Amino acid sequence: MTQDSGLKTQGFKISLENIGRRFNREWIFRDVNYTFNSGAAYAILGPNGSGKSTLLQILNGSLTPSAGKIVYEFDGKAVEAESVYQYLSLAAPYMELIEDFTLAEMITFHFKFKKIREELDTASVIDLLNLQASKDKAIKYFSSGMKQRTKLALAFCADTPVLMLDEPTSNLDAQGADWYLNLAERFSKDRLTVICSNQPSEYGFCSEMINITDYKK
Repeated sequence: MTQDSGLKTQGFKISLENIGRRFNREWIFRDVNYTFNSGAAYAILGPNGSGKSTLLQILNGSLTPSAGKIVYEFDGKAVEAESVYQYLSLAAPYMELIEDFTLAEMITFHFKFKKIREELDTASVIDLLNLQASKDKAIKYFSSGMKQRTKLALAFCADTPVLMLDEPTSNLDAQGADWYLNLAERFSKDRLTVICSNQPSEYGFCSEMINITDYKK
């Protein structure tokens, strides 16, 4: 995807038809039938280890289902699974930042691959993070909370129609959690937003709930 591809934050749809995933002989979930549409925020709920992250990975195309079919559409046109990454931004605890990059380098590098929102640039993302004093510090010297804030900012500030967040306030203190909610209010409008969580404070703005335990058999 080129920088001037001009993806708009609208019109994305993900349809799940009898989706299931198993590891070895054990099914994590089965027969998930659901449709995700732009302009709505969805929370995938369930206790730790229940398969929330697994379902999110199926939704973002990084994991194939063991059963069923997943269909992606953008503005009514089919999108191949291997191309879905171009349309989405993801922040998750298991994602890694490039530790030897400074914060400014990390932001600049990231937005060579994801289109940044028109009103933003590297400096304004640093301002959004309130990490001006750390812009030239290597990521490896950041606290876990600073790293999590950086991951969230990169995801929120990308001009993609789909936003996916897994346990978004992990490693954040109360102030950081409030900061996350402010970003969600500002940057999740008109997108297809999916939050994996078991903490109501993380997904209170979501209008749709999917409980993974409903698909255990």
